[in-house]
Amino acid sequence: MRLPDPVWPVVALALVQLVDAFFCVRPVGFVRRCLTNVGFPRRYWRLLTPVKLAAAAGLLLGIVVPYLGLVTSSALVVYFVVAIAMHVRRRDLGRDLFLNATGMLLICVAVTWWSFLR
Repeated sequence: MRLPDPVWPVVALALVQLVDAFFCVRPVGFVRRCLTNVGFPRRYWRLLTPVKLAAAAGLLLGIVVPYLGLVTSSALVVYFVVAIAMHVRRRDLGRDLFLNATGMLLICVAVTWWSFLR
């Protein structure tokens, strides 16, 4: 049975995902700009909110359900690797890549390692 230890980074990452989901309901300016810059099709924008809500739920449920938090945090690592690839492919090499996508990738890797793998 593998449950997170410590728990607080998992809860913090879940809160970040909840806030991000809220920002995606009607994409706020910086989210809209980022999605446009990477060429993410507008017809799929509405899917981001449930994906981020599912990530938050998976992280929180993973506090008590063995391996669910690990799977969810690992999926977030993949999500942000793909986001970085989209930025690089479109040569969007500014703030959205280095602060947002790369920053979130590092946070997700840290939470996965620190709370689930070490």
